[in-house]
Amino acid sequence: MKRFQDILTLSVPEDVVTKQEGREYPSFKKYFYYSRTAERDTPINVLLPPNYSESKKYPVLYILHGYFDNEDWMTRDVVKIDTMLPNLYAKGEAKEMIVVVPYIYCNKDMPACTGMNLQNSLNYDNFINDFVTDVIPFINSHFSVSEKREDTALTGFSMGGRESLFIGFKHPEIFGSLGAVDPAPGLVPVPESPAHPGQMQRSDLVFGEYKPKVLLLCAAADYSENDDSPFNYRAMLTKNGVEHLWLHMNGLRHDHTIVMPHLYNFFRMIFK
Repeated sequence: MKRFQDILTLSVPEDVVTKQEGREYPSFKKYFYYSRTAERDTPINVLLPPNYSESKKYPVLYILHGYFDNEDWMTRDVVKIDTMLPNLYAKGEAKEMIVVVPYIYCNKDMPACTGMNLQNSLNYDNFINDFVTDVIPFINSHFSVSEKREDTALTGFSMGGRESLFIGFKHPEIFGSLGAVDPAPGLVPVPESPAHPGQMQRSDLVFGEYKPKVLLLCAAADYSENDDSPFNYRAMLTKNGVEHLWLHMNGLRHDHTIVMPHLYNFFRMIFK
């Protein structure tokens, strides 16, 4: 993991976020799978690499959106995933991959987030069941995916960052690389906060046999929309002896401006 420390950067090169003449730039395509957890058809966006072929097995990266958002947030032009990746492939800086952006709000009685409170947060937490039970099997059965742990990665922004850490620590046997950018509070109990009873205890934030090749934690400013939770997570990981990469993106906002460099860094580390 330490070998990636020197490539961490706050800025994305202009040629990486600009479409180049004569180069193929596939777009995200929306699919639907049946969620047994939510008991409904659920949307999911998938980006295939240029010249995708069923004769090859591709690694897969799952990216989780934040609170109040949906599966389309990460696919927007301003985030530039579908521009960055083909350019990185052409430069030899990233391995061709399938990118999956699911809808992570999961409750059979509530189809969409109605507010920032405990119940809605629990509905996001419930995505772990949908993810393992239906999302991963759907992707594995519909696309030419390598199911190896080292070829499976997960990251997320804000609430999606909290969920990527939650899922990653609960299922380290699935993911070879993990990331979180400005992860929301509540992965562990927040003192004097009934809205954040915690999914795990601080002592649970450790890996046993299955340690990730990459664990990238990014934070925006010293005080973001998620207060100081990214810094608290960093302190917990450090105290628990969990090796990780840390990038403080001071001066950037809690929006796409921090997501884009996080993904740029993450793209260049995973599956190598």
